[in-house]
Amino acid sequence: MKLLSILFGTFLLALVVTFAIQGKPDFLFSGNLGMAVFIVFTGFSHFKFQKGMAMMIPEWVPGKMFWVYFTGIIEIAAGIGLMIPSIRELTAILLIIFYVLVFIANINSSKKKINIFKADYTGPGMNYLYKERIPMQIILIAWTWYFGIYLS
Repeated sequence: MKLLSILFGTFLLALVVTFAIQGKPDFLFSGNLGMAVFIVFTGFSHFKFQKGMAMMIPEWVPGKMFWVYFTGIIEIAAGIGLMIPSIRELTAILLIIFYVLVFIANINSSKKKINIFKADYTGPGMNYLYKERIPMQIILIAWTWYFGIYLS
């Protein structure tokens, strides 16, 4: 849930700044900026923690490093796309699909107790999946839908 502080922190800061500049908070901009910063941050983490990320991918999937780098690029591109009004809704739809698909890797990671930061098997396991990852995934999907599709 530490990652959500990036999402909420950016959102709140953007609300304050837009209020100070425009005289009213810009919820659409702030919500999309929060998700954009969050997803770009996680995209770059694919390059910093690539070995641990590769361990998350199920054994039957070939080319693990390709998928780690590819999904990192996808996340960075999605962050940019959320900030471009003409492609925001399409980006949000694709990002929601992405969140559902990568959840398979999160389940696999929890089952194996993978610690992506150390690239070993000292992770928190299924407890993390139930108490943190599933709620976070729901928040990410709902947030992306609300700010990227509903309000757009």
